[in-house]
Amino acid sequence: MLTDKGFYRGINLGGWMSQCDYSEERLNGFIREEDFARISDWGLDHVRLPVDYNVVQRSDGSLRPEGFERIGRVLSWCEKYGLRMVLDLHKTQGFSFDAMEGEAGFFENEKYQERFYALWTAFAEAFGGAHEKMAFDLLNEVTEERFLPAWMRIAGECVRRIRAFAPESEILVGSYHHNGAREVQYLMPPFDAHTVYNFHCYEPLKFTHQGAHWDTGLNRADRFAFEESGASEAYLEELMRPAVEKAGKECAELYCGEYGVIDIVPTSEALKWFKAIHEVFEKHKIARAVWSYREMDFGLADERWDKDRRELLKYL
Repeated sequence: MLTDKGFYRGINLGGWMSQCDYSEERLNGFIREEDFARISDWGLDHVRLPVDYNVVQRSDGSLRPEGFERIGRVLSWCEKYGLRMVLDLHKTQGFSFDAMEGEAGFFENEKYQERFYALWTAFAEAFGGAHEKMAFDLLNEVTEERFLPAWMRIAGECVRRIRAFAPESEILVGSYHHNGAREVQYLMPPFDAHTVYNFHCYEPLKFTHQGAHWDTGLNRADRFAFEESGASEAYLEELMRPAVEKAGKECAELYCGEYGVIDIVPTSEALKWFKAIHEVFEKHKIARAVWSYREMDFGLADERWDKDRRELLKYL
């Protein structure tokens, strides 16, 4: 289990090897060794590393050794500072969770699926021996319900191939609606004893994403305080209830791979949300990783949190 291996309170390293310009400057400098020391000092126990396929795989499907070396370096820094790591494939060839990029055939195209399998087989071969320190997150945020049957088939086959090299690695599998908590109930039974149900939680969006420049479904003029948005511990408890019940029925573990509040929200209001979701996580012993360490509109290392960070860390 993830928690038995020490994965419980983590943080995402978003924008480093994903959702970026992929420049050498970005890849070499956005996150450095000293950031791992800081994360450890904060009392967190793991990082989630989002990686886009093009960092580790060329457009023809061949592998990029330098990308694997970067991941290996992250693992070594984690080991040095007593952290564990979730390796998250944030985008794969033929699919992105990002509405501005859209789905591009992954769930129908066997060529893209074979490249997905090949990449995960290579990850398993390279890092499967570190199963006490690294877990695998197969694919970030499947979007539409119509993709779920194909995704369950693809995920099952991917797990089967991974197991040839990584029989004991924890593998995280999420549902549709961007890894929705409510949608966990529609996942198949765990593929094996080391399969973990994965979800993300940014609800209610009108609070956590208010003013988001990338979401045309939100009114950017609206601003909501915590109480005005409908957010509460009871609301979050009910939101996660189907996931908790599904996990209990299947004797599976739950992991929340992303949660957080946009930097437009005053820290005093954001703290109320973090405290509420923390209570639900703790009640059900749900491992999690907050979004995100630096910048990306959610950065917890950013200056705005300097005054309240000590309080915030109590609720991660």
